[in-house]
Amino acid sequence: MKRPERVAVIGVGILGASVGWNLSRHGVKVVFIDAGQPGEGVTNWSFSWVNASNKTARKSYFDLNVAGMAAYRELARTIGSDSWWYPSGHLRWAEEPAAEAKLLETASLLASWDYRVEVFTGAEVRHHFEPALTMPGEVPVLFYPDEAWVHGRHLVGRLVGQAVASGAEYRSGTEVCDIATGADGSIRTVALSDGGCLDVDIVVNAAGPGASHVAGLIARRLPMRREPGAVARIDCAQVPVNRAMHAPHIEIRPDGDASVVLHSREIDALIDTDEDPAELARLLHESARHVVPELGNSRIAQIRVVDRPIPADGFPSVGAVPSVPGYYEAVSHSGITLGPVIGQLLASEILSGKRDEMLADFRPERFSQ
Repeated sequence: MKRPERVAVIGVGILGASVGWNLSRHGVKVVFIDAGQPGEGVTNWSFSWVNASNKTARKSYFDLNVAGMAAYRELARTIGSDSWWYPSGHLRWAEEPAAEAKLLETASLLASWDYRVEVFTGAEVRHHFEPALTMPGEVPVLFYPDEAWVHGRHLVGRLVGQAVASGAEYRSGTEVCDIATGADGSIRTVALSDGGCLDVDIVVNAAGPGASHVAGLIARRLPMRREPGAVARIDCAQVPVNRAMHAPHIEIRPDGDASVVLHSREIDALIDTDEDPAELARLLHESARHVVPELGNSRIAQIRVVDRPIPADGFPSVGAVPSVPGYYEAVSHSGITLGPVIGQLLASEILSGKRDEMLADFRPERFSQ
């Protein structure tokens, strides 16, 4: 297979940064293209939880996410873990009996798949892990010790910085407005909204919520869900929690030394009712205070509603599109967990032409033209 001469990576969130970094370190000329700055889109407005415990719908998807977790540990050793990697585990509990039974059933399934999970009481969690929490002393709490959270914007900045140091280009503040193909149907050029035109032989569509539009530039249909999510950042004089957690009605994690990130699927469901983002933030803050009373002294710093990049069937779309030689997709929800492993697998496919079996269920061609 001919070695690619120049690769355009469209979208510089965690997936695009990971693919580009992996290609760059193998000597490929990479051009990153993004309307914004590295990692400041969906990557920066994600709960950023690295896990496979929430990925049990299909065993192949679970396995891909486990590989994603392993790829993070390898990446931390390779580029250094400071400022972005927080492998402190994850806590989860429920308040309704039916929800509690479902969590324990899932934990049993995960244990049968050799995924580490421990069960504590609420009292033990407060004593050993998180003294700031309020929860019933007898409630069962699942602890997943191998899970983590990631500061996505810091990680993307480091990956792109290293790639640029290795010779990659970065085009910010511009969008792809056309992708041209040659007589044989293969990728030839990418036209930019700032008037630039790049000669490339590979395009990687990692455009997140905009991936369907980019696919349309080569007359490909990539169906996507519309699933908006609201994430708030809360400023704290002292962060009262030590790890990511799913409490009843609210997800909470640290976000560095002085802030906490909040998310809730229940509150996401209010987005289409024209709820004001400031009201969404207030509801998130209120829910969080019930779990961590110390957050009552904090203030809402930012709230953002973003569309999640989810292909129509809920699973990733990763790999070559055979009908357009040189065009590849890296589009997925759970991009934080999957970024490093998709980066490795897709870069390898671009360089060698070999399709990894781990991606067999997630090939782009399952979406017909």
